[in-house]
Order: sequence, then C-alpha cells, then structure tokens
Amino acid sequence: MTVESYLARIGLSEAEPPSADALAEIHARHLERVPYENLDIQIGRPTSVDGADSAQRIVRDQRGGYCFHLNGALGILLDALGYTVVRHRGTVQSADGPPSTSLNHLILHVHDLPTDDHPGGTWWADIGLGDGFTRPLPLRGGRWDDAPWAYGLEASPTYAGGWRLVQEPAGAFVLADADTRPPDPQELDAAHARLSTAEDSGFVRTATAQRRYRDRFVVLRSCTLSRIEASGTSTEVIDRREDWFAALGDLFDLRLIDLGAAEKQALWERVLAQHEAWAAERAG
Repeated sequence: MTVESYLARIGLSEAEPPSADALAEIHARHLERVPYENLDIQIGRPTSVDGADSAQRIVRDQRGGYCFHLNGALGILLDALGYTVVRHRGTVQSADGPPSTSLNHLILHVHDLPTDDHPGGTWWADIGLGDGFTRPLPLRGGRWDDAPWAYGLEASPTYAGGWRLVQEPAGAFVLADADTRPPDPQELDAAHARLSTAEDSGFVRTATAQRRYRDRFVVLRSCTLSRIEASGTSTEVIDRREDWFAALGDLFDLRLIDLGAAEKQALWERVLAQHEAWAAERAG
C-alpha cells in the first residue's frame, strides 16, 4: 500500500501540503468512500486494529471497519502526509447512564493548522462514529451545524483537561469523551477483543454498514435500511439475500471481495436471524 493508493481509494488524485482545508477534504472524502461496518465481527473473523493493517484492509480489500480501524488508518495516512497527529483514548457515553472511562473509541487531534477563525490550530478529526461530523471540528467550545445533525464541543466532565463531543439530536453515539492520554496498545487490543466478542456488545448483536455523506446518512442495521436527511428519515426492509448484498455494494461500496461463498452465506444467515428476532419482538 502507498500513500497514492490510499488517496485514490478516497477519491483524491494527489496530496496537498498540510492545511486545515486539505485535512477537511481528506476527512469528508474518507467518510463518503469508506464505510463504517462490522461484518467481520458477525462471522467471527478476527481483525487487527493496527493502523497500518487497517489501512491495508481499506485499500487492498475495499473494506471499512469501526472506530479503531477507521481512525487508526486515517492516523497512519495523516502521519505519512506530514500532519501532526495525536491519538487519544475515547469513551462513547450513554446519555442517561453512569459516566464511564472504559476505552471504546479512538480519537485523533490534529495540531498546527491555524486559520483566521481558529488560530489555536488544533482539530478533532473523527471518521469512526458512523453518523459523526463530515469535517474536523476546531478544538474549542462551540456548536457546529452539519446536516442532518449539529455537534457541540465542551469540557469533559469525565476526563480532567479533556473534551466532550455532543450530537444534537442524539444519533448513534450521543456523547463521546476524549481523554488527554493516548491509548496503550495492549489496552486497545483488549478493548477490540471485548467489543468484537462479548455477547452484550452492540457490534456483536447487530450487523451494520453505515455511510456518512456531506448532507445525509445511510445506515443498514441487519435488514433495515434507513436514509436520514434534514427533511426526515425513510426506512425499508431488505430481507432477500440477493437484494441485501446488492444494497451493500450499491449503497456502501462493500463488494466483500475478501469473503468466500461460505462466509457470505454465514453472514446472511446471521443477519436474517437478527432481523427475524427483532421483528418477532416488535410483534409480540
């Protein structure tokens, strides 16, 4: 894998010198071209969360991943392009539960990119939230509209000196806290193992593919496809095997070229079982 091949994967023909505008374009293009997805977890196929391995997967296999993969790979790309990137421990929080400091998210802060509007020059970059913001946020208190949501930054009540990201109205993640510390590699591996295998993990319970565009969000959860825009949300059920895989390809650019026929069948059977269980629960 080369920097050039990674840039081509996200639709960029060449690298520009580091700047806030260039970072914003990389961020938005990455979200549009590389989906958030957990399909390997569904078939019990372990993956690495090493940034270089994740970048290879994204470029070579045309796959995506969740936050540890996506932000890990983006960090590797930005390092190679000459950006000043610092990794931070992240905790996605429940809005109504007790505060947690458990590592379940990876966050990138990109430094030394001052603009007239943000002379501090540090930006929160994050392509690993699924329905997160399309362009990096200036690391300061405030609120930014990014249809169909708005995002706010404030001091974290969980980590002294850290930051909290708030989504309005609440979407998939609600709140995310950034610690001042980087993740320890062993802690990151343990968190990935837990999120990939624990029965109560959302990544294990529900298959998903998600794609964030500059003005809308498309998400497939088991067999339910939703399109979320500022004007509203539409949903449909895709419960035929051929239609489901076609939707993965057409809407999320997931051709699953790295999966064999048996793995694809196992994936479909698991997805359909999730949908049928959900439908039965609603009916009952």
